[in-house]
Amino acid sequence: MRLSRTLALVIAWAATGSVLLRAGQQGSGQTPSPFPLSNPIRERGSSITPAYEGWYAESDGSIRLLVGYFNRNTQQTLDIPAGPNNRVEPGGPDQGQPTHFLTSRQWGVFTIKVPKDFGDKKLTWTIVANGYTNTVTLHTKKDWLIEPFLDAASKNTPPVVRFAADGKPFSGPPASVSATYSAVAGQPLSLTTWATDDVAKVNAEGSRGFTAPTPPLVISWSKFRGPGDVTFSQNRPTLDRENGGKATTTATFATPGDYILRVQANDASGEGGGGFQCCWTNAHVAVTVNGPTK
Repeated sequence: MRLSRTLALVIAWAATGSVLLRAGQQGSGQTPSPFPLSNPIRERGSSITPAYEGWYAESDGSIRLLVGYFNRNTQQTLDIPAGPNNRVEPGGPDQGQPTHFLTSRQWGVFTIKVPKDFGDKKLTWTIVANGYTNTVTLHTKKDWLIEPFLDAASKNTPPVVRFAADGKPFSGPPASVSATYSAVAGQPLSLTTWATDDVAKVNAEGSRGFTAPTPPLVISWSKFRGPGDVTFSQNRPTLDRENGGKATTTATFATPGDYILRVQANDASGEGGGGFQCCWTNAHVAVTVNGPTK
């Protein structure tokens, strides 16, 4: 029997494996804090918890560790550069994790590739925010194996996102930079995607508690990394379903530098696949932003 969507979200939240530490304390040798975590959800001043979603194997035998986070601040996004306050160890501190943290739970926002003989080795991701330090352990224990490309119950698959009408398709968790752009600070950059989705093959109308009509495919844009603010004309642009799911927005960058944006596609299964790690798509695009020409 499938768990309810609400129960799945609660379990996924509780199972992040995070620990709450005193500010400045190193991320090793701790014991888990009581559940519910002592640091509450509030508008500002709360913590960010890394969230380990699980691991999956690639066709070449290598392994991807899928990671998200939970920002307990409802009105506070934070920028935390890779370093002492945002570190992956060993091998870091920078292993492609976000440096811009949106509010709420963000599912499967990046992956870390490890060799197929990773075995019993472990990584940790530590985030220090508002004086609170949280660490999660990343591993390849058997009971954390996930299938982000196929829901075994409904036979659902992630949406497909392209950055050109006939371009390379991307689906599921992010594995690399999917597209590159250049822009000028203060000038809007046009961003266009083509997104499509096949409905679940089994019990499509009622999958995970949804009833007809099935919720539509949704595209959303956000900043993932970068030195300055990014403003989107629409962070959830409307899809033109008669034109291959085409959707266009613009991004305006406050300052020059190197940025990574995240585009997420959610189907009827919802955020984080309703807590089951399938089926949604996250893709990263890189933008080099130059200063205005004098």
